[in-house]
Amino acid sequence: MFRDHDFDLPRNLPSNEQALTQDLELNTLFNAMALGDKFLFQIAKDAVLSGSSDMNTMLYRQDILKDCMKNPSIIREIYDISIESHEEKKKNWYGLFSRYPAGILYGSAEMLQMLVGLLKKLRKIAVEHADNFESEGFSTFFAMIKDELDDEYFSVIQNHLKALKFRDGVLISAELDEGNVGVDYILRRPHDRSRSWVQRIFTRKSPVYTFRIADRDDSGARALSELRDRGINLVANVLAQSSDHIENFFKMLGVELAFYVGCLNLYDQLAHIGGTVSFPLPVAAGERKHAFEGLFDVCLALTMGQKVVGNDVNADDKDCVIITGANQGGKSTFLRSIGLAQLMMQCGMFITAGSFSSNICEGLFTHYKREEDAFMESGKLDEELSRMSQVVDNVGPNSLLLLNESFSATNEREGSEIAKQITCALLESRVKVFFVTHLYEFAHVLYDEKMENALFLRAERQADGERTFKVVKGEPLETSYGEDLYRAIWG
Repeated sequence: MFRDHDFDLPRNLPSNEQALTQDLELNTLFNAMALGDKFLFQIAKDAVLSGSSDMNTMLYRQDILKDCMKNPSIIREIYDISIESHEEKKKNWYGLFSRYPAGILYGSAEMLQMLVGLLKKLRKIAVEHADNFESEGFSTFFAMIKDELDDEYFSVIQNHLKALKFRDGVLISAELDEGNVGVDYILRRPHDRSRSWVQRIFTRKSPVYTFRIADRDDSGARALSELRDRGINLVANVLAQSSDHIENFFKMLGVELAFYVGCLNLYDQLAHIGGTVSFPLPVAAGERKHAFEGLFDVCLALTMGQKVVGNDVNADDKDCVIITGANQGGKSTFLRSIGLAQLMMQCGMFITAGSFSSNICEGLFTHYKREEDAFMESGKLDEELSRMSQVVDNVGPNSLLLLNESFSATNEREGSEIAKQITCALLESRVKVFFVTHLYEFAHVLYDEKMENALFLRAERQADGERTFKVVKGEPLETSYGEDLYRAIWG
């Protein structure tokens, strides 16, 4: 996910996380990426909502995702290996939580043996398939696996694990302190068994003092066990740390790959319904770029299970986009597609469009109309202004704000004046604004000012009242053609 550091959890999500999730219907996107997997859902949520503002990071992730889309089975196999380590630990937890060195040693050795098997699987994939990957991320990853997990590495580990079974007993040294108390217990390597039997017979041996414990001497057996534990305590702790280190490697591998597996899940569903995807071109935050072809609302397509209408818009060099027009003509859907595309671009995903390019935003904010306050603590206009105050407190230069029928809770004149003052103040602060509105006076006043940094779009309507669900460039109209809906319902 990053060139120089890990994708740590939990992520610091934006303060307006709940509003973004509700207004952009993000749970539909997360569910499509997760396919019922709670872990994938959480990773998708964290990755999308904590998107990067660094262009190089976005392009870095795009390249990795392109590799994933070309090699989906390999990616899923690697991800399954990372998950297997966690599942196996749950099955074979014995000894891992013991307070006795012998139990810790046994549990860690068993865990490490299992993890080594998974490392071998991972290395096999790297050796066989590394040439299929072109991205910097995977090239670095596979090179690291092949360089560090060579045959010598596995041989050394297996020899150590075999020795730590202590099939021939434990060799421990100690020193005597005051009162003949044993101190400085150290586990020693057994004599070299690679020597020939002749060498072993004729080599001078150190003097040995031996004592034996009677079969029913429970106290003596406990004392001997305590001596053994003192000797292996340090080794047991080191082995446990080694096991934890490798386990954390697989855990982080699973976290990093979970995002890309979620993207593959989403891509498969979009391909099934014929949805077009492409990789966006981000530009610097200080520029004003917003141009796309065939952009559609990914959440609407997933909900309907079919391809939906896309839009072509060029809003380059524009700070303000005002969308008006017919009721139920696709304005809110268009606005949602803008927000979804921005989030998907900045977390390194593909976009549901034929092409898409936008400047990076330092923050994404929404201000949508809400239902009446059920607790009657405030009126609708007060509630709208309160939420707008929260947005203003957090929004900054080069942010993107999506407004959907804001300030419609009051009359046309008052709502238009509020909308105009807030919009102009935001534009002066270098905030990019997309505003869906039925406030004709507000939209027309801005249109008459012939602002060079403003674009006016309309929900397209055919002469017979039919909606095409596309937005086109056009002057704001005084009507929203509500009579079309009346005739459609009542005849």
